[in-house]
Amino acid sequence: MSLTIRLLAASVAVGVSVVAAMAQTYDQQSGYLQPAYGNQQSQEYPAQTVEYQQPQQQDYGYPATQTSYNQPSSGSFISGSWYLKLGGAILHAPKFEGASGRVLSFQPLVSLGKHGNAARFTSRNDNISLALLDDGGLRAGLAGKFIWSRDSSTDDRLRGLSPVKFGGEAGVFAEMYPTEFARVRAEVRHGLRSHDGVVIDIAADAFFDVTEDVRVSGGPRATWASKRYHNAYYGVDASEAALSGLGEYSPGSGFKSVGLGGAITWKATDALETSVFAEYSRLVGPAGNSTLVKERGSKNQFTLGASAIYRFDFSM
Repeated sequence: MSLTIRLLAASVAVGVSVVAAMAQTYDQQSGYLQPAYGNQQSQEYPAQTVEYQQPQQQDYGYPATQTSYNQPSSGSFISGSWYLKLGGAILHAPKFEGASGRVLSFQPLVSLGKHGNAARFTSRNDNISLALLDDGGLRAGLAGKFIWSRDSSTDDRLRGLSPVKFGGEAGVFAEMYPTEFARVRAEVRHGLRSHDGVVIDIAADAFFDVTEDVRVSGGPRATWASKRYHNAYYGVDASEAALSGLGEYSPGSGFKSVGLGGAITWKATDALETSVFAEYSRLVGPAGNSTLVKERGSKNQFTLGASAIYRFDFSM
């Protein structure tokens, strides 16, 4: 019995020693028990407030304004901080696609998106866009474009041709950055009311910041269009040929134009951006071979202009 009592007492003593050793590593601030390894001495850690730091992203554009947007950690897509960019461009451009004469015209500029990874680069050629995906290197979403009407009141050279109604194009866009100072963007759109065809715009731009507020950019452009698009703008059927005096022409699908564009952009304020730009495109394929272009227009299309766009911030 005495031996049993001695063994029990020894076990209790060992248990007490283990508990005491573990207690030395008990972090009273955090409330977690840390096991002791070997003769490692216990350390006390003062209470700290840990703040999560977002990874710093490289600056590919103008200097970022230190503005905090409180994004919800969860919720619907529309919840959070948004921006709306509204503006317009004054253009000295061809009267119609394929025209040799030019006229002053207006182009609305609209962009809507959620605050987050700011777009590194935007172009006057970008149509109305709503980004649904944006991870910094890839941006994609919905795209749209207004289409102005075209008839004999636009230019007498169109007399006898079927009019193009006011409408639009709706589709998707995607853009990526193969390098820190270059962007490639593509838009695929389908006509609404104006025509029943498909249009694909492709553009690549390199951009360089001369100063913190001034940027120079430019690069090649190309546009592909379906047969239905070309037929609406460049086709001439038998009745139209009789009324207009143009030769009959039935286009197919293919590249419509190739060209170059450039711009100088000035960031007047954090919210206001202005630019001047120049574009040249050469009508090719089904568009360039149209009797409308050959007999009454030009394959060479020049555009000069200036634009201004303002950003509005709001929350949903």
